[in-house]
Amino acid sequence: MPFAQDTLASPPAASEAATRRLALLLESTGEGIFGIDMDGRCTFVNRAACETLGWRTEDVLGRNMHELIHHSRETGAHYPECDCPIFNAFRRGEPCRIDDEVLWRADGSPFPAEYSSYPVIEGGAVQGAVVTFVDISARRRAEALLRASHDQLEQRVAERTAELRELAHHLEAMRETERKRIAREIHDELGSLLVALKMDLDWLARRVGDPALREPMLDKCQRMGGLVDTAVDSVGRIITDLRPSILDHQGLWAALEWQAQEFRMAGSDERQVDFKMHVAADVAPPSGGQAIAVFRIFQEVLSNIARHARAGHVAIRIDVDAPPAPVLYLQVRDDGVGAAPEALNDARSYGVLGMRERAAHFGGRIGIDSAPGRGTTVRLAMPLESA
Repeated sequence: MPFAQDTLASPPAASEAATRRLALLLESTGEGIFGIDMDGRCTFVNRAACETLGWRTEDVLGRNMHELIHHSRETGAHYPECDCPIFNAFRRGEPCRIDDEVLWRADGSPFPAEYSSYPVIEGGAVQGAVVTFVDISARRRAEALLRASHDQLEQRVAERTAELRELAHHLEAMRETERKRIAREIHDELGSLLVALKMDLDWLARRVGDPALREPMLDKCQRMGGLVDTAVDSVGRIITDLRPSILDHQGLWAALEWQAQEFRMAGSDERQVDFKMHVAADVAPPSGGQAIAVFRIFQEVLSNIARHARAGHVAIRIDVDAPPAPVLYLQVRDDGVGAAPEALNDARSYGVLGMRERAAHFGGRIGIDSAPGRGTTVRLAMPLESA
């Protein structure tokens, strides 16, 4: 039976075909590729490498590649061959992939490149290295544009945040001014009317003449007088809530102490309040917006304890450093139910956000430490303005 003709190529023919395919592959790739021997001389180079570097193939073969394309750093400083990662691939057996250096073209211009170098091993011995590289100028430009856009966006966000904070501070100042006006009008108008009414009731009670009507009239006047007294107390409380007069007349230190005493008296018998305040000599209380900000922060902290903490012990400590750069430190610690950190950092925690914004406007900062079942500690640190 006849055998089919052998169609397999001879070993030399197969080797030549493989070499041609390899050469075709190297010429077709978009990355620059070249090989170097143990002396760093170029043994082969593909078309993409020559086009990127601006050299002809015959000008590259046999040349020391470090001296040809990697001789200097981006700054122009000399790049010692002993430090070259490309050569270290075959000298030390250290493969590398680098993307923060430059290679140099034939015209003397540098370009940012990403390159890798791997040793070529034959018969268990290193024969040289193969290097691939690509020009990443476009990528660097895109990264620079992205960074510039990001920086511009951050700047716009910072500017808008500053504008919103300034607007919030302006609205808060207007709100405080309106509170002060309303409190003054309530005191001047409604307070005066209630006092006059109380005086008229007293006058009427003294002048009831009919013996038959005297007793009922006196009872009625007394009940009306009691209601007027209650109304006067309520008006005083509303005025104080709107704008404590002590803040304007006696200053921040007195207002903070008064607020702490009010908190102590308003609490249950089971709640113990410890209050300590030390103000260095020659430190005048701040006035204006900063005094209001500190007082409102203190009010908000105590209000949160009264409404939510269910605390048995509250420790309040206020310290003010000495001049020339006094800083106010306010700390309120309770042993109440506490809160989870995520609740305090929630965007809907408007009370916490308000305190932080008030403090930040005057260069202060608020710190809150809390955990469920372990109480809460609120700290305020704020540099003081001159009175």
